[in-house]
Amino acid sequence: MRPAEPELASALIYNGDGEYLLHLRDDIPGIREPGCWSLLGGAREPEDRSLLDTVRREVREEAGLDLPVLEPFAVADTAENGDSSSSVRVYAGRWDGDPARLPLTEGVMLCWFRPDDMPRLRMLPTTRDLVRRHAAGRTTASTSSTRHGTGAVPHIVGVHLYLEDPAGRLLLGLRHHEAAFAPETWHFLAGHCEQENAVPCLVREADEEAGLRIDPRDVEFAHVLHQLPGPGRRPRLQLVFRARAWRGEPEVREPDKCLAWRWWEPGALPEGLVPYTREAIAHIRAGRPYSAMGWE
Repeated sequence: MRPAEPELASALIYNGDGEYLLHLRDDIPGIREPGCWSLLGGAREPEDRSLLDTVRREVREEAGLDLPVLEPFAVADTAENGDSSSSVRVYAGRWDGDPARLPLTEGVMLCWFRPDDMPRLRMLPTTRDLVRRHAAGRTTASTSSTRHGTGAVPHIVGVHLYLEDPAGRLLLGLRHHEAAFAPETWHFLAGHCEQENAVPCLVREADEEAGLRIDPRDVEFAHVLHQLPGPGRRPRLQLVFRARAWRGEPEVREPDKCLAWRWWEPGALPEGLVPYTREAIAHIRAGRPYSAMGWE
């Protein structure tokens, strides 16, 4: 008999220092994990199309976080009495911010902890085991990434818009100070492919983020940057496309992610620019279709 789909979803959030974000829940009888350090998350609502929608909504509602990448990690038993009928689907994502700045709406606090700190915390053994498994996997991935020919590693695919106005200026967006990636820096209009073709993904992101309407027939490939963001992190293929034509003027449509759009002279780009964005721009202007970053 096929097991029932979990009705709970949680986010296993980690940072580049090997720490994990835990949520201290209220000590109220009748709620799940009262007074325990736990993962952000909750139950599926009727309007959620999937458990990924559930975890994104819960993380946003509970902590004001909008994580661009959440990857399926595990399905775990959450019942405190050993009843295996209660399970949760866990998604993992990276965030490098300060939890003290988050607008927490539930529970007592959010805090970073290293896996070695967790034996002294009040938390379910299942939660502690999930963190340990994830941390062990990151260590293994970090070790294997230094070797050659040890097997395939799934890559994350990003899409980016290289857009020039008639004066030759480039469009860049200023990311929100609480953005999960590169807060308070300038970046391409960008997104991640989610089981979709890269060009339609780019067209969708341009409309959703900036109100720009682009015909896919006006999109052409400009550059690919093969990036290793850091030890233990998944490699990324950063695809950059150029649009020959578009309709509309850039406007802020997702103020929780982007605060402003601005056209920049190529020779006077902002100092606070995402490093791989600067790298890609330089290669595009030099006519080079491929570059690599972080593999040295």
